[in-house]
Amino acid sequence: MRIRTTLTRFAALGAAAVLAVTALTGCGDNGSTGEADNPYNLLRPGVIRAGTLTDAPPNVYLKNGKFTGFDNDLLSAVAAKVGLRVEFVGTDFSALLSQVNNHKFDVGSSSITITEARRKTVDFGNGYDFGYFGLDVPAGSSITGFDRLTGKRVVVVQGTVQDDYATKQNLNPVRVPDYNGAINQLKAGTADAWIAPAEIGDKSAADSNGRIRVAAKQLSPAPTAYAVAKGNDKLREALNRGLDEVIADGTWSRLQAQYYPGRPIPADFTPGSGSAPAASASAAS
Repeated sequence: MRIRTTLTRFAALGAAAVLAVTALTGCGDNGSTGEADNPYNLLRPGVIRAGTLTDAPPNVYLKNGKFTGFDNDLLSAVAAKVGLRVEFVGTDFSALLSQVNNHKFDVGSSSITITEARRKTVDFGNGYDFGYFGLDVPAGSSITGFDRLTGKRVVVVQGTVQDDYATKQNLNPVRVPDYNGAINQLKAGTADAWIAPAEIGDKSAADSNGRIRVAAKQLSPAPTAYAVAKGNDKLREALNRGLDEVIADGTWSRLQAQYYPGRPIPADFTPGSGSAPAASASAAS
């Protein structure tokens, strides 16, 4: 009886050891297969899950249930060049960068200006666009420039470079989570001015039936780029390659002409790595 119990115990221990070795072997196989199938460490192999906004035309917005705009259409073209497709998901800008770094999204697409502060949260690809700050005010306002904002109630979208600018200028800005919130404050007369991305400010004024006007513009201090999680160099490098390809084949210039007709390109701005000269927007239109 004692011999039989001992043999049974040895058999159980042996089976457990075999199972452990099998489990370890299986983990190793899955890991290597996963890396081969998902070289860019995406949430879903072959698909970039991109966080974006719904209310910021012509840069990023929803139209007939589809995410579009310059940034999003460009990202789709870039992704296609490296064999990927994009799934867009709406979010608030104030949460976007932390959501990218926490791997809720693979990429942030929302005219994100590169700043040193933001580099502490995410990594950036090469710059793909430039931008201007726009100063939107209610119709009839006496405000004519950025130097006339002291003591005024200035609204900004939280976490944007416009927020940074207003804070550094000691304007004590009113922060809202999205662009619709800023537009509504101007229309309601609860804000004296809104510092906005210029293209978004232009579109908002044009759509306001005369209730909002653009008072001034000034060039933004840095280019915009797609954001990826810290350390995801393979995805960042793939996006950079794809960006150079869409610059070289004229897609970048075509989208510039489509979404920003007549907007001059600063002489010192070069999209991508600089190794793929961009065709002129007029030639692509």
